[in-house]
Amino acid sequence: MGDTKIHIFDTTLRDGEQVPGCKLNHQQKIIVAKALEGLGVDVIEAGFPISSPGDFEAVELISKNIKHSTVCGLSRSVEKDIKTAAEALKYAARPRIHTGIGTSEMHIKYKFNSTQDKILERAVAAVKYAKSFVEDVEFYAEDAGRTDNVYLARVCEAVIAAGATVLNIPDTTGYCLPHEYGDKIAYLRDNVKGIEKAILSTHCHNDLGLATANSIAGIENGARQIECTINGIGERAGNTSLEEVAMIIQHRYAHMYTHNIVSCQLNSISQLVSESMSMPVQPNKAIVGENAFAHSSGIHQDGVIKNRENYEIIDPAEVGVDQSSIILTARSGRAALAYRAKEIGHNLSKDQLDIVYAQFIKVADQKKEVYDSDLKGILSQSFATAI
Repeated sequence: MGDTKIHIFDTTLRDGEQVPGCKLNHQQKIIVAKALEGLGVDVIEAGFPISSPGDFEAVELISKNIKHSTVCGLSRSVEKDIKTAAEALKYAARPRIHTGIGTSEMHIKYKFNSTQDKILERAVAAVKYAKSFVEDVEFYAEDAGRTDNVYLARVCEAVIAAGATVLNIPDTTGYCLPHEYGDKIAYLRDNVKGIEKAILSTHCHNDLGLATANSIAGIENGARQIECTINGIGERAGNTSLEEVAMIIQHRYAHMYTHNIVSCQLNSISQLVSESMSMPVQPNKAIVGENAFAHSSGIHQDGVIKNRENYEIIDPAEVGVDQSSIILTARSGRAALAYRAKEIGHNLSKDQLDIVYAQFIKVADQKKEVYDSDLKGILSQSFATAI
């Protein structure tokens, strides 16, 4: 657990593609997979091979095209699932089978109509069978967020003994609060025999808007892999956002942890995934949203113009954005107006700025945003009136 490397496991092509309307064709999947590899993602979950012939073919194609990242295929704790995943991954340079089963009382009783002991047996059998095909086997304890810690530790200990190399502890329903999820990871770290033989992994959903916070709490308590997606897409309210955890680690935990993500590619891959999946990124999305580095309040604009770090903790260039945006609105002040006027070739004196600002406010009150074309008209009209 002393390892400082945080492994980034991207499931955009599996969990992310489960979003209604986000289906990709094979060529699109290969393009995204190669972009993820170039981004520095450690593990690419390419799909769920048993789910359809198309998904099998996609995982197989991605396995043939990815040379450095681990390629992962999902399966249930069913022999046919596992064998199919192994077949789809046979060309992968670094294959991983991701198998598992629900462990919460809710799932055991109402999904499987089973018992804790029987679920434990199925978990062990699944890992052993997957291990007969590949060395790298990840086990997921579905709904771990609502699973009793003592039982969860029993399951984890048993699957490690069976050969699991990674333990995925999903907050499948986004139920946990950060301190609860962090405590769960810490409990496993401290109470599972043989835990040093496996990597603890977070897989958090965003139903309460806590996916990123929970993932970071997991890292703070011993997890060394984060499962996430580009733009935070995924089932229901989505998954942990790759760009968020990457920049949190880079900016707040650089003294403790490292990752392989090439952050200057985050904006471009965000746009690629958004366009490929026809899934718009909300403008106020952290890191990659259109407004992430945009300022429209006069107080903020004045501060940013004087020193960007007054209101920005990340340099836009770090994530592949050219520069901060000063957006002219009715809430903008003279500093922002002078700044934008200078950008289009007009270095205004104080007296000129006062004249232009009076005309600008009239226009801004009528529009949501004043563009350069509007500003040119304002400047022309203001100077004509002054003459």
